[in-house]
Amino acid sequence: MSDLNRKIMRIKEVVEVTGVSRSTIYRWVDKGIFPKYVKLSPTSTGWYAEDINNWLESLRNSEVA
Repeated sequence: MSDLNRKIMRIKEVVEVTGVSRSTIYRWVDKGIFPKYVKLSPTSTGWYAEDINNWLESLRNSEVA
């Protein structure tokens, strides 16, 4: 799928889906344990929904193992 057809989630939606604060999300990005955001403009960022969903799925799988 081309990047133009991928759904973008803004920080508010990522916070709601993950249940963690925005500061935690950015800290995890810096540590490399959360998907990297994409720059939408000089002042806004977003995440590909597919990347967030895959990350959440990997957490679920690691909890089961």
